[in-house]
Amino acid sequence: MSEPTPTAVARPLRSALWIALWSGARPLRAALCVALCVAMLAAAVAVPFYLEGFWLQAGLFAMSAAIGAIGINLLTGATGQLSLGHAFFLAVGAYSYVFLSSDLGLPTPLAAVAAVIVAGVSGGLFSPIAGRLKGAYLGIATLALIFVGQHILFNAEPVTGGFNGRPVPPMELFGLVFADTPELVVLNVPFGSLERLWFLGIALLAGAAAFARGVLRGRPGLAMNTIRDHEIAAGVMGVPVARYRAGVFVLSSMYGGLAGVLVALVFQQVVPDYFGMLLSLDYLAMITIGGLGSVAGAVAGAAFVSLLPQLLTRYSDALPLVAEPGSGGVSPAEAARILYGAAVVAVVLFLPGGLAGLAMRLGRVRSKELRWAKSAPAPASRR
Repeated sequence: MSEPTPTAVARPLRSALWIALWSGARPLRAALCVALCVAMLAAAVAVPFYLEGFWLQAGLFAMSAAIGAIGINLLTGATGQLSLGHAFFLAVGAYSYVFLSSDLGLPTPLAAVAAVIVAGVSGGLFSPIAGRLKGAYLGIATLALIFVGQHILFNAEPVTGGFNGRPVPPMELFGLVFADTPELVVLNVPFGSLERLWFLGIALLAGAAAFARGVLRGRPGLAMNTIRDHEIAAGVMGVPVARYRAGVFVLSSMYGGLAGVLVALVFQQVVPDYFGMLLSLDYLAMITIGGLGSVAGAVAGAAFVSLLPQLLTRYSDALPLVAEPGSGGVSPAEAARILYGAAVVAVVLFLPGGLAGLAMRLGRVRSKELRWAKSAPAPASRR
């Protein structure tokens, strides 16, 4: 009788392991998910000890973009309301934090919370329109917010600083200042503003994602999806359509305000040019690439869209067809927009569910394979 090869032994063991994890042992699967989350958290905590400032700053921008993308995904992806004015609420959050902390002298944590509330109030003032319009009509109406916001930011110089913007006061929480001074050393690693803000960004992103996930998995999420898919049926079932649309618009605005506060803390300077129409289009690209109506998809899409320009800028010398900024060729920012514009087209044509939908599809394929492997008869032993 011939001896089995290592590959022949490994394959049944691997299949049996997958079957045990995903088909029959729910406690084991839950334990695996918990272990994976703990491992990811440990890796995220370890990042500031090993990576340089560029990667920390890029990661923080991705975190702020993910928070804003989760908010716009609740509105556009889950409820079906098109918004082109999300950048306006980021500006409201960023500038409100600067004004409340610098001019009014509020403690920075209180100023950050108040800035998020101000962004929500701004969304509430617009919510009667958001509750009655839908589709392209709402998109055009929210586009007006960008032009109004840009006009205010450039002309209200005593409050906004005009074209040059304003410096951002560092956050001070429980005696810890999120700045380069005073000096802080942890395990022989100097912790500057980026290292300190990294942990704040993780906490804010985790809280924002957990809250949005709870909303989508509960009764509000079911009502939002019903409004998106069958508005008339939702009304017949007793769902207050206009009230839900207005409420989700306010919630999305608050997410935008929180993202604006975080990006202001990372930039350390707020300027009007950043909060333009291109930023709103970037957020629509994020949720389209990542997957409409998915929290994980919003995070993945935000990471893709926000990190791509920075990576192209950093490695422009080694990449073909990408020139340094100002050299006359295709700049990294332009190349990034071309690439994720092509990604949007590819997602619309071939992956309607985005990256999240692709992950779910692969998971279903794997589940079918496991069910087939479990139900298939055992092969006859070799002699």
